[in-house]
Amino acid sequence: MPEETTSNTMHIGELAEKTGLSLRTLRHYDEIGLLKASGRTEGGFRLYTERDHSRLIVIRRMKPLGFSLEQMMALLKIVDTLQAGGAAAADPTVRRELDEFIAQALERRQKLQDQLGMADEFLELLRRQ
Repeated sequence: MPEETTSNTMHIGELAEKTGLSLRTLRHYDEIGLLKASGRTEGGFRLYTERDHSRLIVIRRMKPLGFSLEQMMALLKIVDTLQAGGAAAADPTVRRELDEFIAQALERRQKLQDQLGMADEFLELLRRQ
């Protein structure tokens, strides 16, 4: 991929600050291919775009729901396919895969909501002591 100009990119530190993720995590995501840097400086430093930032926000939202790194990669691939349009995006299998992720996210959200309810009950029990 051609190196992008630094006027429309950010260094890894800025991306880490914007997202609350550590440099180590961002480097790991790059190494495993979950979120590759869009470019590099002449000195080899990673450069990220606003699109990378948006993708990272999707990843951040998946983490608390317990999605694996592999599942995150699969969802990003689906999103890329849909955003690219064309014949691949029209494939009903792609939409079905997205719908499966939506169903899983809803199920996991409900589980977290149930756990939060139990935590609230526990706190109330403690406060009554």
